[in-house]
Amino acid sequence: MEVRRWRCREHVLDLGARTLVMGIVNVTPDSFSDGGLFADREAGVAQAARLVDEGADIVDVGGESTRPGADPISIEEELSRVTPVIEGIRSARPDALISVDTRRAVVAGAAVDAGASIVNDVSAGGDPEMFPVVAGSDAAMILMHMLGSPKTMQDAPRYEDVVAEVSEFLRERLEAAMFAGIGADRLAIDPGIGFGKDLGHNLALLRALPSLSGLGAPLVVGASRKRFLGVLTGLDEPRERVEGSVAAATWCAANGADVVRVHDVEPTVRALAVTDAIVRGAA
Repeated sequence: MEVRRWRCREHVLDLGARTLVMGIVNVTPDSFSDGGLFADREAGVAQAARLVDEGADIVDVGGESTRPGADPISIEEELSRVTPVIEGIRSARPDALISVDTRRAVVAGAAVDAGASIVNDVSAGGDPEMFPVVAGSDAAMILMHMLGSPKTMQDAPRYEDVVAEVSEFLRERLEAAMFAGIGADRLAIDPGIGFGKDLGHNLALLRALPSLSGLGAPLVVGASRKRFLGVLTGLDEPRERVEGSVAAATWCAANGADVVRVHDVEPTVRALAVTDAIVRGAA
């Protein structure tokens, strides 16, 4: 198995031998799955520590809901949510690898200063200051595809060829990020499952993961608890979609994903131990 590396400040992650798990820490009152559960500093820090104990390689802290139909919040509000939690995680778990889920350069810069090593940007540098901020740090960056904005992205999304269009978008954003001075070894991509995609689009992208991994950057995929899993399983409550989420994560692991972003870390880690042993010889 070829081993590649993803540089995230002081952390250098070996990719390929096994699938890495990114655990989700939503410090928001309105996220689609767990809004309000971890909205204060103490709860967010405790949730991050629990996910690390369950086997998360990365904890991803987000302060703005990007669920379909979500309204944007102020920069000040987002900063007040994420920065104390990142500082608390860094204090409680100094070795934890922390990601910040944000579209805003100001928040990204503050989060890196607080201890984040990855900027997970669902707009792939939509803020014109984002690339310069990341380039000026030593942080890694995840570039995700989204059609429109969270407010409008699920308003009848349309593509001529979803796989080709998402691939071309990610290729262009990789080139733009590198042109802005972000090293190729610091960049990763995410097809944005559920971000401006219907059921057919999501399934097509999941089937196309091997070709997306061919873009040459580490591939991050987040399908956890998303609406398309509810459609397939008949489950309206996101927290009931654990089995579907784990099934999606194992598919991703078997088809080129380097990192899976999940809510349910412990069952995912257990399932990936089996998947990686079969697919990657990681026993």
